[in-house]
Amino acid sequence: MSLIINIYYTGINGNARKFAEEMTSSGIVEQIRQESGNKRYNYFFPMEDEETVLLIDEWESQEALDLHHKSPMMKEIAKLREKYSLKMRVERFVKYEK
Repeated sequence: MSLIINIYYTGINGNARKFAEEMTSSGIVEQIRQESGNKRYNYFFPMEDEETVLLIDEWESQEALDLHHKSPMMKEIAKLREKYSLKMRVERFVKYEK
């Protein structure tokens, strides 16, 4: 079992893309990918909505996700979200594997 989290970041004037770019260029994305239990952390850009960025991240367990949420990176992510005035919509899925 793993958890898949879809986070839609929406802003104006290209701010969602700027956020994703800064997340990557600052090294935060790579740090998250190196966290124990992280299986995927990727940004996507919906063709029909230029002001939204979709983040899909996947975690091995709830415990791994909880540790991520307690990490110092969460404060950095929150600062960037505020800097770019983004709104979030979150979807959570459980992936069962045989």
